[in-house]
Order: sequence, then C-alpha cells, then structure tokens
Amino acid sequence: MLRALVIRDFVIVDQVELEVGPGFTVLSGETGAGKSILVDAVELLVGGRADASLVREGAERAELSAEFEFSSNESLKKFIGDAGLEGDPDAVILRRTIDRAGRSRCFVNGHSATLAQLREAGEFLVDIHGQHEHQSLLRAAAQRELLDAQAGAQELAGGCAEAFRGWKRLEALAAEAEEQFARREAEREELQEKVAELKRLVLKEGEWDELAAQHQRLAHGSSLLAGAQSSLEALSEADGACLPQLSAVANRLRALSEHDDGLKAIVGMLESAEAQAGEAARDLRDYASRVDLDPDALRAAEQRIEVLHAAARKYRVKPAQLPGLEQELLQRFKELELAASPEALQREVAAAKSRYDAVAKKLSAKRKSGALALGKDVTQAMQSLAMSGARFAVSLTALDEPGGAGAEDIAFEVASHPSLPLRPLAKVASGGELSRISLAIQLVAAKESPVGTLVFDEVDSGIGGAVAETVGRSLKKLGKQRQVFCVTHLAQVAAQGDAQWSVSKSGGKGKISSAVAKLDRAGRIEELARMLGGTEITATTRKHAAELLGK
Repeated sequence: MLRALVIRDFVIVDQVELEVGPGFTVLSGETGAGKSILVDAVELLVGGRADASLVREGAERAELSAEFEFSSNESLKKFIGDAGLEGDPDAVILRRTIDRAGRSRCFVNGHSATLAQLREAGEFLVDIHGQHEHQSLLRAAAQRELLDAQAGAQELAGGCAEAFRGWKRLEALAAEAEEQFARREAEREELQEKVAELKRLVLKEGEWDELAAQHQRLAHGSSLLAGAQSSLEALSEADGACLPQLSAVANRLRALSEHDDGLKAIVGMLESAEAQAGEAARDLRDYASRVDLDPDALRAAEQRIEVLHAAARKYRVKPAQLPGLEQELLQRFKELELAASPEALQREVAAAKSRYDAVAKKLSAKRKSGALALGKDVTQAMQSLAMSGARFAVSLTALDEPGGAGAEDIAFEVASHPSLPLRPLAKVASGGELSRISLAIQLVAAKESPVGTLVFDEVDSGIGGAVAETVGRSLKKLGKQRQVFCVTHLAQVAAQGDAQWSVSKSGGKGKISSAVAKLDRAGRIEELARMLGGTEITATTRKHAAELLGK
C-alpha cells in the first residue's frame, strides 16, 4: 500500500507531498490542471520511460519518491533481499531523479538501483490501468499467474516448473554424457575420493558452531571458575561481603522509616537489590559447580578443530560449510554414476518426463475449468461497466513444445461488442475500454493478486449517469480489498471515494504550477458541484452534489 508520495519540479508541479491512506481515493480537477501528472509520477517511480521534458521549467532536476508498506508481500521481500536492497522491515522506498539532460537515477530503500530493478520492484507494488506502458494484465506471464491464482492451480504450476527443470537437467546430462564420457569418468573418480574422505570425517550439520563454543568454555575453564568463585565470595562468603552489608543497611533504615516515610522507598530499593544479589549468588554457586575443567576433553576438541580446519583449507570452504559441501559432492557423484551408465540415465530421463507430463496434464485440466469460470465472471462484471454485450474469455492453446509454465499458451481475449470476434486483450485500442475491462478482471481477481495499489486512469471515458455511478461503486468495493486511486472527471465516480484530492493549476504564462489538496466534506461538495455544473455553481448543483455524497 502506498503511504506517501513526494513530487518536486516535475512538469508543472513545483512541490507536492501527499500522505495517503487505504480504500478508494479520487483525484479530480479541471482539464489541464495536472491530474494525470500524478499518475505519470507513479508510473515513472515503477520504471516508466523518462526524458528531459519532464523536468519543470527553470529547475535543474525532477525528483520523485514514494513509500510503500509491504509487510505481507513475501515475493517482494525475497526480491529485495536477493538484490541487496534492504531497508525498513515493512516498508520500501522508491526514488527517482531526472536531470536537464534527461539522465535518470534510481534508488530502492536508499540503495542505488538499476531501472530494471526499479521496474521489477514496481511490478510487486503498483498496477496502473489505462496506460499501455505499465499494464500488468497485458503481459502473458501476468495473465497466466492470474488464471492459476483464480483456478487454485498455483501449487500445481510450481510443481510443473520443478518437474520440467528436473527433466531438462537430466536430458542435458544425458546429451553431455555421450560427448564427454572420458572427462566425466575422471571427474567421477576424483569425486569418489573426496566423498570418501569427507565421509570419514563423520560430519554433522552445526557441529562446527557447537565445537567452537565447547572449546571456548574448556579453554577458559580455570578463569571462568576463578571468576565465579571470587565473585561468590565478594557477594556472600568473605568477611565484609555485600549481602550481609546490604541486609544490615536495609534493617537499619527500615527501623528509621517508622519515623520518616521518605525512607520507605529507599528501603524498598535496598530489599530489591538484596533479593537480586542473593539470587545472583545462588546462580554463581550453581555455575561454579558445573564449570568443566577436563583437559582430555579440551585436547579432543582442539584435535577435532584442527582436523576440520585442515579439511576446510583443502577444499577452500569455511569449516561450517563442510557438511553442505559433502552433500553437494555426493549429489554430483550420483549424477556422474548415472552418466557412467547411459541406459540407466535414459531410464531416469524417461521417468522425469513422465513425471512432468503427469503434472502438466493435471495443471491443464485445472486451468481449463478455471478459464471457463473466470471468463463467465469477468463477462458478467463487464456488463455493468458500459460494456453491454461484451465478452471475455481465456484462450488455452496447446504448445508444440511444452515448457516450465505448462503445456499451453494462455491469452486473455475480449470482444467489446456482440458482433465482434474475440481478440487478445493486448490489442484493445481504447484506453478507457481497456481500463474498464481491467477493472472487471480486478473486481473478480482482487483477492488473489499480490499487488496492493491500483491506479485507474480514464475508466470513466465515454460513460455517464447510472453507469458512472456503477463504476464508482465498483471501485469503492475494490477499495475495501486493495488501495485504489482513480483520476476522474465524473461526479458520480468521485462521490464514491473514501477520500478525494483536488488538483488545481495557478500562475500565468511560463510560471504555471499545479497544487494538490485533500478535501473535507464541504470542499468535496463544492468540487462535486463544479464537476456537475461547470464554472457556474448554483444552489441546485450544490444540493445535487450533497445528495451524491450522501449516497
């Protein structure tokens, strides 16, 4: 979810700082005021194309930043961690600058990042609907993922990809074995010796850390015991020990506190100190009885450490990595054993292909039933969005060569009119039409998609009246599950917002500037009245605006 957006010296925006919340937020304003500039800013922050024309006249550079909350997005967390772009645990900050020469710099959580990394992070965070350049539903991979999520086939899809990788790995190994048998035989013999040597060490996972801790205790046993005993004497056993003196002082002041209540708090602190010191003395006594002064055990630990150090130096790994190395070498040795027997390897290849075929067949069946359900649900949703008679379907086309994503090509198809044939969603020309189709899909798929923030632009293009109100209600409904922003010029849509921001333009030629303000209820009524009545706002339009907001 987007928490905050900061824009400086961008097109006609001098400086805008927005703190945003959940639900459905509306962006409204007069034509040319810069409503879409805010959408453009978000698009740039998630990897859109930049050039020098985006820098405000007279400024050296444009600067954009956004803070997102992402505590529940495990895929984004993994990407951030793998890329070394960590920041606050539950937040990610995207920042981008564009200078007068058109040069762009990207940052993720304060770390310098590539444009590709910024774009990949953005794909986890934001979907912008109505602009072809950043529309996840136009990507074949996104369509496949959405269908799998709707069909409950994500686990099968993951299993299919894993089975495909296993099959192709063995297939490549079989082909390589035929070409490089001699080299592999030499490698196999070398690995056999290494595995045997490591097996003789009887390595255990975590042994090195346990051994280091044990050696530390044994090597310093005498000083640990001496320190514990001397501390115990100072606390309770030597002449003038702390505990008896504390007790004496507490008793003396306790008697005096009968004459002055001001001493009672001090007595309480002394009693607490006496209790804690007594507990420390008991624990020290127990600790001293358990300190190990075993020279034989120390020698054994040192010998084991030397053995593991020698093996680690030989294989150029850290001692703690030896168990993992043994498993890696053993796995490679087993593969080479298979390579040494072509017939056995071909049987393994055939078995791996059979496993893939079985999983891919189940996945295809699951996708087929899911495609029918998704097509029906999205078609129904489209009817209320000024697309009466429009149809939506998911096309599954068998591939000549099955892949890691399954045995079929998946494509979303639409027909915006009953007389038109179905065609790929990516070829829909109208931005407003594409936005409404996307809205229909998102209304159906909102619960499964991991993207937390949706931005809709031009979803009300070519509609009005009751249909506009329906679009507004649909966006409000979607806002209960996701964070939704919508740029609109229709009062019926704007009135449904949980919050409304007004974009205005001021200044003369050469010094035009946009400003953004969050509207209270009175401000919303005035803005809705403007959207309904234009430049002349009457009592009637204000009343109508108040009624719309009241609904």
